[in-house]
Amino acid sequence: MVLDNSRKEAIADAFGRAAARYDDHAEFQRQVGHELIEMLPESLKGLKVLDIGCGKTGYFSALLAEKGASVTAADLSVEMLAQAEIRCGSRVESYQQADAEGLPFDDDSFDIVFSSLALQWCDDLSIPLKELQRVTKPRGKIYFSTLLDGSLYELKQSWAKIDTYQHVNDFLNEKNIKVALAQSEASVHHLDLRTIKVWYSSALQLMRDLKGIGATHVSGRSQGLIKKQTLLDVEGEYSRYRSESGLLPATYEVCLGAINL
Repeated sequence: MVLDNSRKEAIADAFGRAAARYDDHAEFQRQVGHELIEMLPESLKGLKVLDIGCGKTGYFSALLAEKGASVTAADLSVEMLAQAEIRCGSRVESYQQADAEGLPFDDDSFDIVFSSLALQWCDDLSIPLKELQRVTKPRGKIYFSTLLDGSLYELKQSWAKIDTYQHVNDFLNEKNIKVALAQSEASVHHLDLRTIKVWYSSALQLMRDLKGIGATHVSGRSQGLIKKQTLLDVEGEYSRYRSESGLLPATYEVCLGAINL
């Protein structure tokens, strides 16, 4: 199922509102992107690379350019794209507003497509995977990362004790990823599954980071303002996960994927 326009607009708006402060809250996003970029060749000199979902404010677009690539930075959010241009300037060849489910590029346009923590916002993963393959040249490569089921389970379980609304997005499991790859006809691929923990002093600090990167569009979320007492109640539930060092974990299940064409 392709995302309807209203949901796409809501997602783009959420990330757009966070664009100016994104870097202050994106430690985890940078960690995952660095692990994905390590899968790429050391040198990208002479290669055309698409960074789709470049809304880490162009952080990885800049790194790809440093490796010698001719980079096209693309994102659903105009505001995120503007921040990427502020960071990268002329080091990136072009900037393009783009939807991963319908890319505005010709077939066989890029040697490499790079997409870190963007595809989980698509309901049917096979659709963007087909598009990424369409715009990649024969014998080209696609590198992507996405979140898996089990991510942020501490926060999800804590909220479940408080109310019946959904406060944390659902993510695909490994089987779902493999089915999407098969449906997109990605015949040669490799998946690397990793668990990453980020540590916080409080649940509120975690929620501020999620808001700060724009990851706030959740289907089934209450539309009203959250009361201070409710947040205190969530904090109390989350404290069950506190470590001996006094910190609270936020667990992420991450899939790093590579597709060879």
